[in-house]
Amino acid sequence: MRCMRSGRRASGRSQTLFAVTRCLPFLVLATVLGIELSPAHVVYTGPLLSPAPALAAVTMGPVGTGGVAGLAGVVSAITATHNHAWGSQQVYANLLALLVVAVASVATSAVRVRRDRELTRVRRIAEVSQNVVLRPLPARLGAVNTASVYLAAERGARIGGDLYEAMCTRYGVRLIVGDVRGKGLAAVRSAAAVVGAFREAVHYETDLAEVMRRCAAALAREYELLDRSQLRDARELEEQFVTVVLAQVPDESMVQLINRGHPPPLMMRHREVRALGPVRPLPPLGLEEFLTPPPIGVETFPFLPGDRLLLHTDGVIEARNRRDEFFPLARTMATLDGTTPAEYLDRLRQALVRHTGGRLADDAAMVLVERAADGTPPPARVDHVGMD
Repeated sequence: MRCMRSGRRASGRSQTLFAVTRCLPFLVLATVLGIELSPAHVVYTGPLLSPAPALAAVTMGPVGTGGVAGLAGVVSAITATHNHAWGSQQVYANLLALLVVAVASVATSAVRVRRDRELTRVRRIAEVSQNVVLRPLPARLGAVNTASVYLAAERGARIGGDLYEAMCTRYGVRLIVGDVRGKGLAAVRSAAAVVGAFREAVHYETDLAEVMRRCAAALAREYELLDRSQLRDARELEEQFVTVVLAQVPDESMVQLINRGHPPPLMMRHREVRALGPVRPLPPLGLEEFLTPPPIGVETFPFLPGDRLLLHTDGVIEARNRRDEFFPLARTMATLDGTTPAEYLDRLRQALVRHTGGRLADDAAMVLVERAADGTPPPARVDHVGMD
């Protein structure tokens, strides 16, 4: 895929830049030694030796940085001997400056290495946490073909508040897509609480509305834990909520939806796209204490073989280009081709990336389901794709 190829090209450029930067201290030392041992030794090169350990500290550890500092000292001694400069103030001043820079560079390198190790460990933990919420969907679930995409707003980011899941149950295929207000580990905990309740309830609750209630109850319990652990102050906790849409695709040619403050799913049939907005809007999860929701009702829409249903987070429709224009999701969907949901969703992702120039203001998640005709083979699987 184009985005993955772009990521590999960016990675190759980074590796080349890293290799050049690592070789730079040795190039400086070789240049100084060549000048001092040539007829051009009248050029004063002493100050060029001191930056060598500092350059090494950018890409090397304490041992490598210390080695470069030692080589710089050897080069300084060789040039001083060759030019009969021992005893001059310039030589001792250069050696003193080299010693000071070397000590500072080794210390800086040690701090950088320790910080990089901690950052790698944190990223690994964050990735594991995110995979609990955003694990790849299978290509085929019951009567539907599925595909999913998650785009992080920041390069290299793997943690946020978007959530989705799809599971095949005796009641049909049940899906959830949601968005937690906020970022970081607290948002992931909230998302994990909702997804965990969904994964448990979908297999036992006949009524889709009861699945939604179980998700709301799990989120309320999580917010109580967040309050007691003082992860958020009282005002921040009051502002937390989760927008969610639940979908159920039974064997009959229909889809059932419950929307709690989430962007409405988009149905595409023969290149005609329409939003499946709720008749009775419901507040997001987590606001029950402030807004009493009306009785939860399940809304039913036709969902025929070949129809495609896109569930997405607001990071998709709120994505802007350089002219501050929103991404025209429905119009774009009507213009795209794709034999399988995976191919179609990848092209939709490419269109979103082109619209934003690769710079999303918020995380974006999309789940596409297609009611398959009998005998339709499962499509190829597509994994999560980043913004690299």
